Amino acid sequence: MRQYVVDAFSDKVFEGNPAAVCVMDKWLPDEIMMKITIENCLSETAFAVKEGSAYKLRWFTPGGEIDLCGHATLATAYVITKFIESHTTEVHFKTLSGLLAVVKKGDLLEMDFPAYDLKKVDITNTIVEAIGVRPLEVYIGRDLLCILKSEEEVRNLNPNQEKINSLDGLLLHVTARGKEFDCVSRSFAPKCNVPEDPVCGSGHCHIIPFWAKRLKKNKLVAYQSSPRGGILYCNYQGERVKISGKAALYSTANINF
Repeated sequence: MRQYVVDAFSDKVFEGNPAAVCVMDKWLPDEIMMKITIENCLSETAFAVKEGSAYKLRWFTPGGEIDLCGHATLATAYVITKFIESHTTEVHFKTLSGLLAVVKKGDLLEMDFPAYDLKKVDITNTIVEAIGVRPLEVYIGRDLLCILKSEEEVRNLNPNQEKINSLDGLLLHVTARGKEFDCVSRSFAPKCNVPEDPVCGSGHCHIIPFWAKRLKKNKLVAYQSSPRGGILYCNYQGERVKISGKAALYSTANINF
């Protein structure tokens, strides 16, 4: 079986967020897809099968299957438009989060994702102990979103992974106003056996709705300030968020089992 590894949200390898992609003729058993994911030791492995005019797409972390993943969706669309159906500029995916579309626009791939509703929650001692600083505000959607006072605080954060596990939400995101970019962020996912997600597309389905309303602008350029780093070009549209990024092919391989 052919597998591609793509660095998403970057135009060069060794940056952005790597995802493994397997576009298959038919589905493998879940236990085999899980073993492949664990063997890859990446934050996400995406599996896709063509069903009619669309692809069914599933995302697996080393901790199990999840309902939405941005960088692996971008990586899968990159593989399909470059290697599988090079004539096409638009790919539709059937997913646990509904029908998702990705459109190729020059060297960018634009994803149409759902925006999470954010509910403000209290700042607890557990949150402060987990992230190591006191946030200005905290919100919950699928994930927990902590607003910090500065870009430096985001970049220098050294959270307690064990204590993050006790917090509400699947992932933890921290974000602040940026200097060069509209906002900066980092994402942590120990519940998925991923200490830090290098560039988190689904996290920006939380981050962008917050900053679009706070900054009173719908088009934002976001930077994920993880050690690898990545740029996301975002357009907030109420119930949807369009997230665009570049991608670079790192490797291709044959999986034998």
